[in-house]
Amino acid sequence: QVQLVESGGGLVQAGGSLRLSCAASGRTGYIYTAGWYRQVPGKERELVARMVWSGDSTYYLDSVKGRFTISSDKVKNTMYLQMISLKPEDTAIYYCNAQAGPGMNNYWGQGTQVTVSS
Repeated sequence: QVQLVESGGGLVQAGGSLRLSCAASGRTGYIYTAGWYRQVPGKERELVARMVWSGDSTYYLDSVKGRFTISSDKVKNTMYLQMISLKPEDTAIYYCNAQAGPGMNNYWGQGTQVTVSS
């Protein structure tokens, strides 16, 4: 089991910045990938950014490339999403995700609201 706790959401004006954090606990040694998803009402949850936990490979949604950066602190078992030049269309609930274990089970955080005002 892996437990994920997010923090760092909030309200920001367009063009502003936020940093989301995701603290992992439990069987963190079994994490293979970790990432951030977001969801708005009426739409499917979409993958925003993902990283291989023990490597350098990353993925970004096209609309956030150059504005969002995923990173991690392996000592703290914490993942971050630095978001700059935020746009109103970035408004969503952001969820932390980890895939872990032989079965690549998905683990989710509770979600944190990001609201970007125009």
